[in-house]
Amino acid sequence: MSVYIIAQLKFTRRERYDRYQSRFMDVFKKFRGKLLVADAHPVVLEGEWPRDKVVIMEFPDAAAAEEFQSSPEYQEISVDRKAGADAIVLTVRGL
Repeated sequence: MSVYIIAQLKFTRRERYDRYQSRFMDVFKKFRGKLLVADAHPVVLEGEWPRDKVVIMEFPDAAAAEEFQSSPEYQEISVDRKAGADAIVLTVRGL
């Protein structure tokens, strides 16, 4: 069953987030994921959404998502993401 990681970001130090973003794809391509969405201008149809960007990644299963999220390579670059953005990160299962 596919698993998705959804990140909702509010930039706090854009230069740190940009550093993370510049290194992200080199790390991400080593894993079995697929980047589906990376939108810095989503359109809010209902309610309040005090965030700047949404990212959605697809993985073939929970083990693959965990492998990416906990990998030393991702942990190294995620320091800049955490310093550069307040994030809500979810893992959700596909249908």
